[in-house]
Amino acid sequence: MTVLSARSARRRFLILTGLRWLPTGLLVPVFVLLAVSRGLSLTEIGLVFALQGLTVLLLELPTGGLSDALGRRPVLILASIVGVFSLGLLYVADSLALFAAATISQGVFRALDSGPLEAWYVDATLAADPDAEIEKGLSAATAVLSVAIALGALASGLLVAIDPVPEVAALALPLLVALVLGIVNVVFIVWLMSEPRAARGMAAIGRSVRAVPTVVVDGIGLLRTSNVLLGLVAVELFWGFSMVTFETLFPIRLSEAVGDTNQAAALMGPVSSIAWFVAAGAAAGVILISNRIGVARSAALLRLIQGAAIMAMGLLAGPLGVVIAFLTTYAAHGASNPMHMTLLHREVDGPHRATVISLNSMVSQPAGAIGGIALAALAEGTSIATAMVVGGIICAAAAPLYIPALRAERRRSAARKERPSAA
Repeated sequence: MTVLSARSARRRFLILTGLRWLPTGLLVPVFVLLAVSRGLSLTEIGLVFALQGLTVLLLELPTGGLSDALGRRPVLILASIVGVFSLGLLYVADSLALFAAATISQGVFRALDSGPLEAWYVDATLAADPDAEIEKGLSAATAVLSVAIALGALASGLLVAIDPVPEVAALALPLLVALVLGIVNVVFIVWLMSEPRAARGMAAIGRSVRAVPTVVVDGIGLLRTSNVLLGLVAVELFWGFSMVTFETLFPIRLSEAVGDTNQAAALMGPVSSIAWFVAAGAAAGVILISNRIGVARSAALLRLIQGAAIMAMGLLAGPLGVVIAFLTTYAAHGASNPMHMTLLHREVDGPHRATVISLNSMVSQPAGAIGGIALAALAEGTSIATAMVVGGIICAAAAPLYIPALRAERRRSAARKERPSAA
């Protein structure tokens, strides 16, 4: 098996990140509108998202442990195959039951997909260069992810607007394209993802699977010994609850602002595309800010900015104001992810890396499920604007949870400053 250099690992990581998220970009602008067009209410859509979140909640840690025990590559291949299957189900879904089945399978995909690629990159990079600055690669990956989603969203909007295949419903065509790209992604994972330690043979796979409970228990045990890690994982509860505001409610809010669902669907493509390009720029540029004020302080500040922008989506009048608030939300979203994940990776080692990434992702899922139901019901009972204001307040409330990470960063910085004088 090829031993990768840090540069080669980074290049492959970025390629696979782009291929992973391009289909998502195609799906994001049309999912809610497609579900509404096929008869689902906002409450039913919230229920569907809740089922996906609960599925991830049940499977996140076992699949993270499986990745640590069995290997990143085989788990990521399995995840991508399940992802293709879920897109196929979604393409034909025309009832609440089929939408539920599609999103449950999407939940299985997300649980399997959460962690293996990023853990593979960090392990491969540190193996090649123990002093590598992984935050630069993580920021670059977030930028690539954002660009991939932006390009996918742009293509989705164009496909809906042009409607080049009359035999396929305009809102469903992006799903068909996403399915094809999902198959391409599987091929590239098999080709590019080298992993010397992946289990070989049924006996080795069996030992790895049996080791999963131990790996999971050890990973959870890290929370008891690290206040920093506990705070970082807790941030995901608040973020997960508020995420429904810009992932699910925004298309409906935009439809309210412009006064027409079809026009909102056509606008969602370019607006989502611009939002993800903004997120990419913010992810690439946040390193300049974190170098000046620190990673932890940057992460806390970005949560406050994101919460304020979500509230502005609900409070501002007119489509221009709503769109500007949406773009600001995504700028904070893109910049905060590499900061948060850098802080997380500082607290874990290779054998538990995927498990802790999965743990971090896992807690956002039940919060997202609760947020999906609660904020959708609040929107139907009051207004979309009220639900967005509540979601924004909850997002901003996560900022103080970065205080333990800030203290740890200060101690680390002080220790580095003392070394030269000690020498």
